[in-house]
Amino acid sequence: MAGRASAPPFAVRLTESVGRGTLRGLSSVGFGAALVGQSIYWLFLGRRHGQVVRARPVFAEMMEIGIRALPIVTLLSVTIGIMLAIQGIYQLKRFGAESQVVLGVAFGMTREFAPLITGILVAGRSGSALAARLGTMTINQEVDALRVMGLNPVRFLAVPSLVAMMIMLPCLVLWADMVSLVGAGFYISADLGMTMSAYFNEVLDLLKVDDILHGLEKSAIFAVLVTVIGIVDGASVEGGAEGVGRVTTSAVVHGITAIVLVDMVFAFATTRG
Repeated sequence: MAGRASAPPFAVRLTESVGRGTLRGLSSVGFGAALVGQSIYWLFLGRRHGQVVRARPVFAEMMEIGIRALPIVTLLSVTIGIMLAIQGIYQLKRFGAESQVVLGVAFGMTREFAPLITGILVAGRSGSALAARLGTMTINQEVDALRVMGLNPVRFLAVPSLVAMMIMLPCLVLWADMVSLVGAGFYISADLGMTMSAYFNEVLDLLKVDDILHGLEKSAIFAVLVTVIGIVDGASVEGGAEGVGRVTTSAVVHGITAIVLVDMVFAFATTRG
């Protein structure tokens, strides 16, 4: 009787696993890039094919992504603004420079914390919902049904979400900038005896338009990442309801990871020279 075939060495299994994971990652990146290209095509040239992007689904997505996220964005932004003010005053008191806390709060919130926290929040809230919805539609063969009816799934499902995300995420970041600075101002005025008018005058003197645009530019990139990752993960669903849960979790993990990595690269690139 022939002996049982021996298992391949660990190094071979590890290399094979890494190779397959790399190929899956490259395939997902390619799918995402193609998705963005097709979304741009259908957004501007869909009328030629009689499949114009309707305003109604875009507004529905804007309501879900932006308006309904206002309460949690407001709460987190105010909290982070106050926390930044508390830590800034505590650390600067060692050098007798606690009055400079306004500088740290103004630049920290507008350039880094507001877009980063808002992007992560939207990835966890709307990115996961997008992946779950598309995953469920894929399992129920609703995406195939759209193709049978002559409707392009990218135009019907992806473009409204992408447009809404690119409009509402920068708007949410602007809102986060304002409410976080207000929250930090209340704490700073109470702790340092600075009036709110003096605080806001100093903030306006310190901040430039480029500082606001810095955060908005990042938020636009985050919007594309969250939407594309949600759709790519949702379209790759396998295994029924359990698979929907997996792709929903994957969309959150991948979205937050991509946002943090892109934020690091963006910060490095814009602070050189």
